Amino acid sequence: MTTNRLITPSGPRTLTLGDLRLTYVPDGDVRLKPRGWFPASTDADWAARPEYLADDGNLVASLGGLLVEHGDRALLIDTGFGPVTIPDDPANALTGAVRSGALPDSLAALGRAPADVEAVAITHLHPDHLGWQDRFATVLVAAPEWADREHAIEHGTPAETLDALAPRVRTFTDGEEIFPGVRTRITAGHTPGHTVYEITSGGRRLLAFGDALHSPAQATRPDWSAAVDHDPELAAKERALLVAELSEPGTLGFGVHFADVPFGRVRDGHWEPVA
Repeated sequence: MTTNRLITPSGPRTLTLGDLRLTYVPDGDVRLKPRGWFPASTDADWAARPEYLADDGNLVASLGGLLVEHGDRALLIDTGFGPVTIPDDPANALTGAVRSGALPDSLAALGRAPADVEAVAITHLHPDHLGWQDRFATVLVAAPEWADREHAIEHGTPAETLDALAPRVRTFTDGEEIFPGVRTRITAGHTPGHTVYEITSGGRRLLAFGDALHSPAQATRPDWSAAVDHDPELAAKERALLVAELSEPGTLGFGVHFADVPFGRVRDGHWEPVA
């Protein structure tokens, strides 16, 4: 039987980009309630896309990070949710069950310990991207994201988490190279300082786009903003631009929440896995 990767939490998946090795590092998964998460979508939309829905009627969103290795050096983009288990609450219109906590073991299976990671680069400060931060020495955050961290607190990130993070934070501006071949692109919309990481090597590039897209279904419907987007209109504009870029030859994408299809490209308006 062929596994439907669109409703399966991702295991480790690796892609080589020139002299860079990129690996999805799993932490767990969360179920997203499709109509609540994407308010502009309809029951008819999802009836036409049954391949995206698990048996419980929800979308499967993986939790984890992207390990970027250049020789002995390593950068980690996002770190999952941490050791969290939350049962489904029918009163919660946005998310269902959460099961996470695997990232340290996933990293160890790849031959890396937190001490081997020279920095963690955060796409944004929502809690499902900040797990295990106490284990890493340096955390890179976009300057506008860090300056407006009250937004993150409003979206569930504990203030004490950010206070503990503060001594290890180094902020960056748009366009900085933070690691060989990794450059920052601040794309506000999902949050005030949400960051896409443009990774280039060997004449190819990959856009690690964080929560600019939550589901591969948005490759077809970039107008669908998430209920948690800070500025839904701006997020939709940025998403449309990203989808157009991901349709260009030589450009790949990494969707941290894209179930078991985290690496891919957009072809004919659809997400096409490449690893």
